[in-house]
Amino acid sequence: MIRPSETSFTKILPMTSDEALRRRFMILDEPIEANMRFGLLLEVLDKVAEEAALNYVNRFYPEARVVTAAIDNIVIRHVTDMSRDVHFKARINHVGRSSLEIGIRVEQPGDPVKHIASCYFTMVARSGVGEGAVSVVLPGLEYSEEIEQQRAAKALQRREEYKKQQALLREPPSREEFEMLTSLHAAQDEPGFNGLLTGHLTADAWERMYPEQENVPKKIFGGYLIRRAYELSSICCEQVAPNRPVPAAVNRINFFHPVRMGDTLHYTARVVYTSGSLICVEANIERISRDRTTKALSNSCLFTFMNINEKLEQQPVPVVYPTNYGEDARYLAAHRSCQSLTRDRQTA
Repeated sequence: MIRPSETSFTKILPMTSDEALRRRFMILDEPIEANMRFGLLLEVLDKVAEEAALNYVNRFYPEARVVTAAIDNIVIRHVTDMSRDVHFKARINHVGRSSLEIGIRVEQPGDPVKHIASCYFTMVARSGVGEGAVSVVLPGLEYSEEIEQQRAAKALQRREEYKKQQALLREPPSREEFEMLTSLHAAQDEPGFNGLLTGHLTADAWERMYPEQENVPKKIFGGYLIRRAYELSSICCEQVAPNRPVPAAVNRINFFHPVRMGDTLHYTARVVYTSGSLICVEANIERISRDRTTKALSNSCLFTFMNINEKLEQQPVPVVYPTNYGEDARYLAAHRSCQSLTRDRQTA
């Protein structure tokens, strides 16, 4: 059997030697802190996860492909430095029946090494094309070392935690949460209220898919889709951030339906929650088939941004106010997700 250490895969972005690449990844052509396009990093991450998974799957099924099923929490530890290369170090943590969890550590070498983020992708192995594609059964890994066993156990734990979080979304608010929502609604009835309503803090965009975005046969590259969703979300959150919003975390990205060439995509982003310096933006991608007979949710994303000043110091953002049941539900889901991310950061 194959051990996780034998599935290692590394990709390097040579920022120090490739001027064109460095310029492509810049937000601004100016010497500012945190100047790297996070949306493009997400696109690279998805490709790295795919290649790491394919290297394993193709040992047993040479013609098989892998698709992204989900991206788990990504917490940004440090801002990126444009004067250093970026290393993506991937490894398979766990193999299920047809799924694989790929762990990716993003870091920049130097003294000291900068740990940018740790990311976890769930990939699914598929064989065939189009409607005839089916999942394939994968052989498991041999977890002989304690660290490998721990990583595999954490992969299963993350899966269970996500199921619990989904179940929690259906739970009614606690007393504390109910009082929080009640106070937000009560404030709107006060004379002279001029707070920011979440229903007004939105952005959307339309796009048609062409062969240049194709990845596996007749399907669009998921990394491109999440980059576009992130970029729209970053624009949307500027309606709230009085300074500069930078990415703090990717709470979760789900891939529900594949996007095909010729599809029309409707991207929607909305600010759903703020707390302190944090802004949560929910982004959805809806696909409409070329013949307009099929409409489905392709992706759902929740991004957390942090409002900072020029010195990278956290700055407060205004409170946002939900006005109806749907907005309450999104506000509460983001509130719970941010609390979970805060606990993960404290225990990391």
